Amino acid sequence: MSEDGVAPNTDGGWDVTANRASRASSHHQTQEAAHAEARRLAENAGVGEVRIHGRDGQIRESDTTVPPRG
Repeated sequence: MSEDGVAPNTDGGWDVTANRASRASSHHQTQEAAHAEARRLAENAGVGEVRIHGRDGQIRESDTTVPPRG
């Protein structure tokens, strides 16, 4: 299972880190845009979890993706 994260960047905006990578895979101006990209990455990996961190660094939301059946 892929685990992707959304976290604030110290220089502003929000970073998406794919599957616990040491560096951000993308940077976005809004948390909403970063969350959408993290969901896309998780969905492409099959089953995944997106953890969204608040500005305080604490996980404030967790979003699990499951591939569509059919």
